[in-house]
Amino acid sequence: MLLEDYGFIGDLQTSALVGRNGSIDWLCMPAFDSGSCFASLLGGPEHGRWLVAPTAEPVAVTRRYVEGTLVLETEFETAEGAVRLIDFMPRRGSGPPRLIRIVEGLRGRVPMRMHLLVRPDYASVTPWVEAVADGAVATAGPDAFHLCTTVPLEIRAGTVDSEFVAVESGRYRFALDRYASFEPAPVVEDAESALARTVEWWRDWTGRCTYKGAYRDEVLRSLIVLKGMTDETTGAIVAAPTTSLPEALGGVRNWDYRYCWLRDSVLALEALLAGGYTGEALAFRDFLLRAGTGDPADVQIMYGIRGERRLTEFEVDHLPGYEGSAPVRVGNAAAEQFQLDVYGEVLSVAYKGAEALGRIEVRMWPRWQAVIEHVEKIWRDPDDGIWETRGPRRDFTQSKVMAWVVFDRAVRIAEGFGLDAPLERWKRTRDEIHHEICERGYDPVRGTFTQYYGSTELDASVLLIPLVGFLPPTDDRVTSTIDAIRSELGRDGFVSRYSTTDTDDGLPGDEGQFLACSFWLVSALALNGRVDEARALFERLLGLANDLGLLAEEYDVQAGRQVGNFPQAFSHLTLVGAAFAITVAERAQAADPVDGAPGV
Repeated sequence: MLLEDYGFIGDLQTSALVGRNGSIDWLCMPAFDSGSCFASLLGGPEHGRWLVAPTAEPVAVTRRYVEGTLVLETEFETAEGAVRLIDFMPRRGSGPPRLIRIVEGLRGRVPMRMHLLVRPDYASVTPWVEAVADGAVATAGPDAFHLCTTVPLEIRAGTVDSEFVAVESGRYRFALDRYASFEPAPVVEDAESALARTVEWWRDWTGRCTYKGAYRDEVLRSLIVLKGMTDETTGAIVAAPTTSLPEALGGVRNWDYRYCWLRDSVLALEALLAGGYTGEALAFRDFLLRAGTGDPADVQIMYGIRGERRLTEFEVDHLPGYEGSAPVRVGNAAAEQFQLDVYGEVLSVAYKGAEALGRIEVRMWPRWQAVIEHVEKIWRDPDDGIWETRGPRRDFTQSKVMAWVVFDRAVRIAEGFGLDAPLERWKRTRDEIHHEICERGYDPVRGTFTQYYGSTELDASVLLIPLVGFLPPTDDRVTSTIDAIRSELGRDGFVSRYSTTDTDDGLPGDEGQFLACSFWLVSALALNGRVDEARALFERLLGLANDLGLLAEEYDVQAGRQVGNFPQAFSHLTLVGAAFAITVAERAQAADPVDGAPGV
């Protein structure tokens, strides 16, 4: 299936992808980064899935989320009648992860089938499956999976199957729990009670959204998706709930995104604060402060969802990959890279948190000072860049801009809250970095900021220059950079991160157009005063989302489909930022400016 054919559900500690055909093809339990128990997304049905669907081919399939929730409803129309499939994961708290599926007969008599193939640890294990009084249990090493249902089951060759007829007004319930095999099976909550509780919780959460700007419905859906990718126990937001969905179909640019990137941190804070979710924003900030504590020289670009530093990368050879895109990778070696920009993210998070609280937590100031002092020593060093290229280190322009952000935000914090700091020295360093970037990172002949000092290549990350406040959004250099990136990195109006032909990133092949960069372009256009152009591009980008409003990492213009890990937090974060930038620009034009324009 296409990525667009999948829906996304979750319980705030893990999540699943549900196909339009009624098959759950990706699920990791008990956490986002656990080994998968369904992995047919990266192979075939034999690698694990859970199918609930009409026996006959449907004549029509429609689906939607229950309003204000992450509860998915899929309706199948067949020659015999119609049924609704309700999929959700109730918020577990301290309980076990649980996936619930309810079949509701709408009209007629619809023959149905249920096929459960649990394959733990990335489909490397075939469990022992046996019948129990209320269903079946699959056991493999430390993992046990309990299927609870009143529908008759047939067990054979490590699978669980059932055939039944859904009649009008009938409801047929299935619940799958994962628990430790050496512990007793947990008590199973009534499916209808769990559904009511889940809908109520989500509607209470979405009811607290305070965003009233442009494209509110799309912003709220993105915030729901982001909440679904948040681990409520740690505050971490994963970049995506999947691994190894390719950036180019059939290629090798396949990475594990089930971790937390500092690159995304300020965008996440801004998106959550724009929606009025201060608690979630501060929880994420606290996660980042815990994960990045210690010697600033040891700060990583990404962490595990509990703050783990060791994210060793390896290949899962027995999985053929999505549409044959191998290798399938678990872990991410980019965690070992040096990216100068992460220090700008750390200080920006500190600044945004102080703004949100209206005060500074004095105990945190020594930590931030240590970061600032470290960057004073290293800001001239070349790095691996924001995109985790596996080519040579460079003096990337965006990295230097984020080094400037370190000192700009440090000065703002110290001055705004009356803190003791070497302000004059920090201001001199800030001004020195600014001057160097304008001299060495800008090509006056072509009228554009470049990918790295002295290069002719372009990089969409320099669209952040006006968004972080490095230059005014209407500065001529900003305007000409916007135009150069649209012209040279644009494909059918959508923006690539950089040219894989011109840039040595250490990898073969091409990639799709990066949706976050296109949303950055929307923000830059809006703040540049070109609101009509911004709206036109924004609405084209919205048109790339699937029928449930979900976006992957990239869009392949040539193939006309989404590619990369799905759904992608970066895409949804920058969607929220772009909508807010349009709101800011429109209200500014109407002489009713909004405080807190987007910017790291």
